[in-house]
Amino acid sequence: MSRLRAAAWLLAGVVLGTAFGGCATRPPPEEGPGTWAGRPVGAPPLPDPALRQALLDTADAEWEFFGRQVVVIKDGEESIPHVGAWEDEDGARSARVNAYWRAAGKPYYYGVDCQQPWSAAFISWLMQQAGVPESQFPAATAHAIYLARLIEEAPYPGRFFVPRRVAEYSPAPGDLVCATRGPNHAVTGGEDASAEALRGANTHCDLVVGRSGRSLKVVGGNVRNSVSRTTVTLDRAGRLQPEPKRAWFVVLQNRL
Repeated sequence: MSRLRAAAWLLAGVVLGTAFGGCATRPPPEEGPGTWAGRPVGAPPLPDPALRQALLDTADAEWEFFGRQVVVIKDGEESIPHVGAWEDEDGARSARVNAYWRAAGKPYYYGVDCQQPWSAAFISWLMQQAGVPESQFPAATAHAIYLARLIEEAPYPGRFFVPRRVAEYSPAPGDLVCATRGPNHAVTGGEDASAEALRGANTHCDLVVGRSGRSLKVVGGNVRNSVSRTTVTLDRAGRLQPEPKRAWFVVLQNRL
């Protein structure tokens, strides 16, 4: 989609949306580590707020580097109130996308390779740059790959990221919110997604970077051709709401 088309889309008034402020405070933790797919989730690790903050700071810096593009999802519609720099905008952005791909083990892709989705590579790079060990978050070229492993290892003690049900858990800064792309009944059929069901699934995850009231700010790569900050609306209980643009099916809780 060209810049002119994006501007026309915005001028057509698809959805009204504005950036918002407010502190990125975490809600009170919910009781116990819970279960997933019939298995108890392991005990949490020792808190490391500095590592959590490094992850948030790294994501914010990348959003700044890509021109602070803003996407708003509301009432089933999507708009771009502010258009930033895109993956193939110039050599600097294309090279930065190459850095993401290198983190995921594919050093031959750049931002000019627009048909190659790089959102999972972006998340992998964020984790590496922040200092999250590979043993805690495996680099991957597809979100379903690291999701499958993290779900499989959720019963282990000391895991940084564990799955939480969308209907039961209120996401907070540092968490990953994940949705399917296209139909995948094995993932969205109402049951806890298993590692096996995720293999080959087409999914997307964003990092939660802020929350104010019922508004959640998330940063993701390859979102409308850029590193974008997306605003989504939570329900009155602070849970993710079903959206045609984001079929949420799991939150990866950051327990640091």
